[in-house]
Amino acid sequence: MTTPLQDKHRAIWASGDYAAVAADIIPSLGPVLVEACGIGPGQRVLDVAAGTGNAAIPAALTGADVTASDLTPRLLDIGRQLADEQDAKLTWAEADAEALPFADGEYDCVISCVGVMFAPFHQPAADELARVCRPGGTIGLINWTPAGFVGQLFATMKPFAAPPPPGAQPGPLWGDEAHVRALLGERVTDVRAQTRTVRVERFAAADGFREYFKHNYGPTVAVYRLHADDPQRTAELDAALDEVAGRFRAADGSMEWEYLLLTARRAGA
Repeated sequence: MTTPLQDKHRAIWASGDYAAVAADIIPSLGPVLVEACGIGPGQRVLDVAAGTGNAAIPAALTGADVTASDLTPRLLDIGRQLADEQDAKLTWAEADAEALPFADGEYDCVISCVGVMFAPFHQPAADELARVCRPGGTIGLINWTPAGFVGQLFATMKPFAAPPPPGAQPGPLWGDEAHVRALLGERVTDVRAQTRTVRVERFAAADGFREYFKHNYGPTVAVYRLHADDPQRTAELDAALDEVAGRFRAADGSMEWEYLLLTARRAGA
């Protein structure tokens, strides 16, 4: 049995074409996280909210024993196909980031690349990341920052979106180092955090970002669907997305999207 909230989130991330977004826009982020965590042969690795495997597949290609978990079956199905194309061997598991079906300390390394940040309730998700990581193991995260482009995109879409469930927190808060430290607390040590950017050169036209995301990125698709019968509101949303993209768009059409790379050691070893 699934909850209405789980069903809603599955529908959002199954809409559009997240596999294209991951491949076209952020293909470098998964390998960055794998390298930062020192993932290699023989390690037991869990990718939480793995999507189509943008971090899980590179991890598996190092020789690690990888499980890619996600709430959305459609993304897992696409991930399996992508893994087969690259001859990457890993396990795919349907799982809610806030209630992972894995044992305490089962993994040497627990990662998430712009995934767990979209679980609506941050503390339960953080608790699960820590629970399934063995003492002395590594937790590694890449999350969009609040002040960076994607954080500002979600702030821009918020007035147009359906109200979040009570108690839910904005995903880009996971891109704030202090917030993540507070979530993980004393269960981790050796926290290392860096703010970096990924260069995006996909959108040459002024409206290129808006047109791409309104058709391919689940959260943006969902917001447009809410206003499908309201041309004026849709036009306002168009203008708002063009404005936020314009603020981050350089003269040559490129963009720099800011993210937080954070790694930590699970305490207790």
